[in-house]
Amino acid sequence: MFYADLSLVFLGIVVLLASLISLRFGISVAIVEIVFGVIAGNLNVINIQDWMIFLSTFGGIFLTFLAGAETDVILMKKNLRESLSIGLASFFFPFFTVFILTYFFDGWSYMASLLAGAALSETAVAVVYFVLVENNLLTTDAGKRIMAATFITNLATALALSVLFFKPTLYTFLFYLISVLVIVLATKFSYLIFDNERFQNKVIEPEIKYIFMLLLIFMVFAQLGGTQAILPAFILGLLMSRRFVESTQSIEVKKRMKTVAFAFITPIFFIIGGMKLSLYFILANLPLFIVLLATRQLSKMAGIYIFARRHVEADRTYTTLLLSTGLTFGLIACLFGLSAGYLNQMQYSILTGVLIISTVIPTFIAQKWYNPLHSEDLLDVNID
Repeated sequence: MFYADLSLVFLGIVVLLASLISLRFGISVAIVEIVFGVIAGNLNVINIQDWMIFLSTFGGIFLTFLAGAETDVILMKKNLRESLSIGLASFFFPFFTVFILTYFFDGWSYMASLLAGAALSETAVAVVYFVLVENNLLTTDAGKRIMAATFITNLATALALSVLFFKPTLYTFLFYLISVLVIVLATKFSYLIFDNERFQNKVIEPEIKYIFMLLLIFMVFAQLGGTQAILPAFILGLLMSRRFVESTQSIEVKKRMKTVAFAFITPIFFIIGGMKLSLYFILANLPLFIVLLATRQLSKMAGIYIFARRHVEADRTYTTLLLSTGLTFGLIACLFGLSAGYLNQMQYSILTGVLIISTVIPTFIAQKWYNPLHSEDLLDVNID
């Protein structure tokens, strides 16, 4: 019991220290939390408990919902061609190159190679959203286009995983049925919660608890059906995005949801994600790790850059770097592959390591040297 309590103290210190380092050096707090997670996991100073795993899972789903809620549906429709071309290139380029490398050159099994391709093709929706929020870029055209392209990439990843590894059961169909039902009903009747004056500006936050309830329903039935709740959470956020910009009250609700998420829920998600990385297996297979990381990054960035240069000339490098990150869907896919027997511990650690490094390095470079400077920033400079 004493070790568990001491472990919680370390966790609290890591959460606070990550925020302070982020503010001091201007680095995304998500990056710092992931790095601390890697250190803590390999030094075994934090004992992962069941509630941490649950909160980490919920944090990923909550972040995905918020990312969907921040997606500008009107802009996405207006720029559908750009979003589709960038998003699909971001998926297909690394999918095929990673599959070819692992299956034909390293001798992985057919299913392990397909899963590796799907896991490393995704873009970290939670990280992209988090970074855009931190840098106040969500309201800019660049930020909205990046979120739209991220949605396309992860939709392709989710569909690929569903097609490749779908094992239909009664509970799986029940999950899809419940998800569709929840999304339809929430889209039509959420105004009963958000527009009710008796619920507005209350310290007990009924609107946030309502969203939590919907996401928990997704989680429970996804677990029952042997699948994941990320995709329906994103779609729900996407379809409810208009509601969160309809009035000052709804905008305030979204701000409070971000506060709840970023204060404690998402740090657990990023720290636990980092703790899944085993440095022992990576160091023991360092050549494969380096080649796989380079193959994934170069193919994904090449695919994105080709179309980003054509459609978002001014922000092409920032767009390429941010969309080349990978974490949320990838970690879920790897964990599924490990538990289902498609991946062994070595393959799981290498893929997880590639995902984490592919998140940390591009995000750091993008923020440090390629952060977009928009007209509103220039206006602020001129005023000063």
